[in-house]
Amino acid sequence: MAIKPTIYKLQIAISDFNRDHYDSVNLTVALHPSETLERMMARIVAYCINAQENLTFTKGLSNVEEPDIWVKTLDDLISLWIEVGEPTPERIKKSSRLAPKVKVYSFNSKSNTWWEQSKNKVSPFKNVQFYQFNWRQTQNLASFAKRTMDWSLSISGDTVYITDENQECELEIRELN
Repeated sequence: MAIKPTIYKLQIAISDFNRDHYDSVNLTVALHPSETLERMMARIVAYCINAQENLTFTKGLSNVEEPDIWVKTLDDLISLWIEVGEPTPERIKKSSRLAPKVKVYSFNSKSNTWWEQSKNKVSPFKNVQFYQFNWRQTQNLASFAKRTMDWSLSISGDTVYITDENQECELEIRELN
C-alpha cells in the first residue's frame, strides 16, 4: 500500500517590497512521502516570491513531466516554470523550451557542487534564472512546520523574512550566474 502525502495548510500575508506586491494567500500543500520538510518549505517560499494570478502548485514529484510550480495562461500555455531543487541540465533544457520564463531555486547542502557542475551546461538557456536559498536558514525554516501555519512573509532585496506566532526566520536568496 502506498504511503499518502501529508497535507499542510497555510495562511500567508505576503509583502513583497521588491515588486510592490501585497497579498494574502491560503495554500494547501502536500508533502510527498519522499520529500523533506526543507524542500516543501523551499517550494512554499518560491511560491510566495513569485506570487501572481494563476500561480499554482503542480503534482510535482508525483508527475515528472511537470515543474513544482507554474503559471498557465487561459489557453493552457505555460508562461512560468518553477523548479525547486537541483534539476539536470536536460530537464532545464526541456523546461526552457516549454516556457518563456523558467526559475530554478536550489536549496540544499549540495547546491554549490550542483551549480559548479551545471552552470556551463545551462548557460545557453537565456530564459532561465537560477537562485540559491541558504541551506542552514532553510533547515531553520523547516522547524516551523506544523499542519496548520499562519505566516507573515516579507521580501526585501535578497532576503525573505518569515514570522509565525512564535518565531521568526530570515532566508537569504542568492542569484546564481
